[in-house]
Amino acid sequence: MVRDLLGQAYGAMKHDRRRATLTMLGMAWGIATVVLLLAYGAGFGRAIDAIFANWGAKVIGIWPNRTSMQAGGTKAGSKIRFKIEDVEYIASTVPLAKHVSPAAYKQDAVQFENRTFTFPVNGYYSNIQKILNYPIDMGRFFDDHDNEIRARVAVIGSDAKTKLFSGRYAIGEKIRLDGVSFEVIGVLAPKMQEGGNDDTNRQILIPFNTMGEMKDLQYIDGIWMDYDTFAYSGVEEGVRAALAHLHSYNVKDRRAVFLFNAMKQVTQFEIIKLGLKVLLAFIGALTLGIGGIGLMNIMLVSVSQRTKEIGVEKALGARKRHILFQFLAEALTITFAGGILGIFLAYAVSIGVGRITFYSALAKNAEAADIRLIIDPPTLIISTVILTVVGIVSGMLPAVKAANLDPIEALRYE
Repeated sequence: MVRDLLGQAYGAMKHDRRRATLTMLGMAWGIATVVLLLAYGAGFGRAIDAIFANWGAKVIGIWPNRTSMQAGGTKAGSKIRFKIEDVEYIASTVPLAKHVSPAAYKQDAVQFENRTFTFPVNGYYSNIQKILNYPIDMGRFFDDHDNEIRARVAVIGSDAKTKLFSGRYAIGEKIRLDGVSFEVIGVLAPKMQEGGNDDTNRQILIPFNTMGEMKDLQYIDGIWMDYDTFAYSGVEEGVRAALAHLHSYNVKDRRAVFLFNAMKQVTQFEIIKLGLKVLLAFIGALTLGIGGIGLMNIMLVSVSQRTKEIGVEKALGARKRHILFQFLAEALTITFAGGILGIFLAYAVSIGVGRITFYSALAKNAEAADIRLIIDPPTLIISTVILTVVGIVSGMLPAVKAANLDPIEALRYE
């Protein structure tokens, strides 16, 4: 039966090839628009994911501040100071915390031979590499043993390497930090950085305990941690409760510590991504609907031209459903033929367009966060569903009109 319907549809299309071709081109243009709009939405989402992957999504940064609420005998305005015990307490009491590292910051003169630059020097545990996603371009990252023995080793950013060593091989060379000699054991791969004042790729990373030779570590500057759950608010509240307990301030005091939770921003952008995809799909469906109106008009003309044929079929015993399926099959054949052509057209456009400048216009090393038109399986599935709905709706009215024709009046039609 399906073969017969397709054969009849193909025969009807051959009867007026120009009309059928123009109608298919209209549907192809519409479905190509749908696919490209959805591909843009998918590319935008991939670009946002790449931006957050630069540092890691399930990451929390904590920095001390002053209390804004009175708690017990402690007045508001008391300064909070972190100690290494805070790191250990968070690691042992906050559920699903994976890695926790103290942070000690210092701006210092960094010297190699006759070159001297002022770079940020940061002291961390070795697990900071996993927390903040520090990929190594050459050499290695310092490890727990380096931290335990206070090894004078350093991992330097890509821009710091360029300024200090130009094109020379940096691994094994000695640099001086605050007059202390350090061996370069690793160079970080370039990371996305915004503006000329961003120190992302200029920083010097050293073991936290070694930082004690350069500054007093009785109080630490901050804490970084990552976690293994999507319930980011629960982890955040666990951190706040732990610090409030240690420092005896009101757990509801949100100003006592500055807390950056990357997953909050990720969640907000997920909503934006979803909203953009729905909007683009809606716009694409409207565009395809214009092609559907053209298909409906052509099918109505076809019904008028083939009225006597329909009367003959009914006189020979064809029922309403047979006529209905015949014209609906013709409409869907034109729809899907145009749809296949439109998808090939969308692929050609996406390949031709390539990379669309997005985040790289604001940041260096951010080509991975530019937008590419991504035609993935979900895009094709959504496009096919929209195409099918438009084809059925556009073909149903003419098919119903043909099925409801009176056979006697149809035979008399001139």
